[in-house]
Amino acid sequence: MHELRARIHVNADRVITGVAPPEVPPGEHEVTITVTPSHVRRRPGKRLNVSDLPEHDLGPWPEALSLRREDLYDEDGR
Repeated sequence: MHELRARIHVNADRVITGVAPPEVPPGEHEVTITVTPSHVRRRPGKRLNVSDLPEHDLGPWPEALSLRREDLYDEDGR
């Protein structure tokens, strides 16, 4: 016996669907389902102020700098 992990979906009528990993042979198996708490996204307590972010002054861009696609990539587009 060894532990396998697979993601499943439980419908409102409690029907389980999912895909077993390739190492699980066809047939009937006994499984244990561990329910982990869902990650609830918390709202930040303080609103983000953009002016609080750090700034890095790198000076002016070079005069001959070209950001055209043709100048950034070689002949095969990479």
